[in-house]
Amino acid sequence: MKKILFTLTAAASLLLLAACTGSSTTGSSSNNSAESTSTSESVDLNALELPQLSTDVQENEALVEMVTEEGSIKIKLFPEIAPKAVENFLTHAKDGYYDGLTFHRVVEEFMIQGGDPNGDGTGGESIWGEGFGEEYSNQLYHLRGALAMAKSSAPNSQGSQFYIVQNDQDVSDGLAIQHYPEKIIEAYKNGGTPALDGKYTVFGQVIEGMDVVDKIAQAETQDSGNGENSQPVEPVKIETIKVLQEAKE
Repeated sequence: MKKILFTLTAAASLLLLAACTGSSTTGSSSNNSAESTSTSESVDLNALELPQLSTDVQENEALVEMVTEEGSIKIKLFPEIAPKAVENFLTHAKDGYYDGLTFHRVVEEFMIQGGDPNGDGTGGESIWGEGFGEEYSNQLYHLRGALAMAKSSAPNSQGSQFYIVQNDQDVSDGLAIQHYPEKIIEAYKNGGTPALDGKYTVFGQVIEGMDVVDKIAQAETQDSGNGENSQPVEPVKIETIKVLQEAKE
């Protein structure tokens, strides 16, 4: 089974996002963020709740601790906005599905990716035994530290693979004309990958341990077999993912 790769334009200053199953495919090179983040001109985006911008964990949010060989990463999850992605991730975490798996793909100044039991980007499944659809929202964005689902170009192809956005470069230029909330534009000055907004499901945000994410992203890499230099020579393992808080209904 081949890995699926999605390419982004050089203008996006990003590289690739591998997905989980199927044959090799190339994704769109354009940024359709305006379409996904502004569903109606009547929506005041600047009035929306933007939970990624706070490190506080609210009662309607969940909190996990991802314990890796390089240290711990605390991530809050947003079940009211991306319920299926959160349920899938939390259930896998409780069942120990992610224990011992690696970050099989790392691209510095882009992201780190894991959650594949095959360890090469070709495997993994959801808790339902089949893929499930995207949950896009104008409340969640690919800011630095965002946790999102990897997928293929096929419908309902999200499984178990996820990635954490690591880029720390200012990527806010041009977002004002794409109908982004002002606070999100400001946040993108600290890094992120806005070219992925509206294409992949964001369902969490790192609130502690970005230094660990950075360290994992800086690993020595080699050709992954498809021309991308992203396979860690010594992949970092996820020891376990602890659920520290579940959202109250």
